[in-house]
This record gives sequence, structure tokens and C-alpha cells, in this order.
Amino acid sequence: VQLQASGGGLVRPGGSLRLSCAVSGSSTSSHDIAWYRQVPGQQRELVAVISSGGDTDYAGSVKGRFTIARDNAKNTVYLQMTSLKLEDTAVYYCNAGTYYSNGYYYPSRSWGQGAQLTVSS
Repeated sequence: VQLQASGGGLVRPGGSLRLSCAVSGSSTSSHDIAWYRQVPGQQRELVAVISSGGDTDYAGSVKGRFTIARDNAKNTVYLQMTSLKLEDTAVYYCNAGTYYSNGYYYPSRSWGQGAQLTVSS
């Protein structure tokens, strides 16, 4: 399965943006899909997960502001981001890994190209 993130851009604090993750080679409904973000010099951080069954989970720093959703007809997973903060600035990646019932997500090695989000006034 290949994934391609898109939709990044420059947004003012408090603004909103939606990222898209296009999935090819397989159906989104068959996979657990996660969004990660990475700031230069820092480790990649798990942001949100949607399981193949539709369960969702979020990092504490984005809970209540970000929403992950899946459109199986378009084979795309979205990350709707609202109330954006300066610290949300990062490159965002999507990943098709494995989500366990205890809440642990194990990423696959395939990352694809990310989408840059810059939050700045």
C-alpha cells in the first residue's frame, strides 16, 4: 500500500486546515491509518489513528481540535485541524500500520512524502 499526504499550507493561529492521505494499492477500509508529524530535529509524533473498524484515537495535544476521518469511496483519510497553534507547525505524514486494542499503534516502514503545515501570524 502507498500513501501520499497533501493539503499542507500556511495558516494563522486559530485557523483551520484539512490534510488528505490518498491510499493506493489497497482499500482504506482494510487498514489502520495514522497521522504523524515531525519537527526538524525531533522524533516523529503520533497525532491521530483511525482503525479499520472506525475507532479513533488522538494525542492529548490535539484532542478536541483535530478529527481523523475516512472516505472509503475516495480511498482517502483526512485530518481536519481546527484552532491551530504555533506548535502544530510540522511536516505531517500518514502511515498504514497496526493499531492494537490497548491503544498502541505500530507504524509500517513505508512513509511516503509528507505535507508541510506552517502556523504563523
